[in-house]
Amino acid sequence: MKLYRFLSEDDTSAFCHKVSDALNKGWVLHGDPTYAFDAANGVMRCGQAVVKEADGIYTSDTKLGEH
Repeated sequence: MKLYRFLSEDDTSAFCHKVSDALNKGWVLHGDPTYAFDAANGVMRCGQAVVKEADGIYTSDTKLGEH
């Protein structure tokens, strides 16, 4: 099955750690990162899509973070 996740976080090192963790678990970057101002919270936010091939059959119950 092919899995997709969109990772997001405030523009801090926490975002880089989140993406690095996913890459080290076999996820692959998909597309360019995004960067936007979150006016409600007054902070910049980053986002990055990642994909991964995994064994099994996808269902809506699949726990993406466990792969």
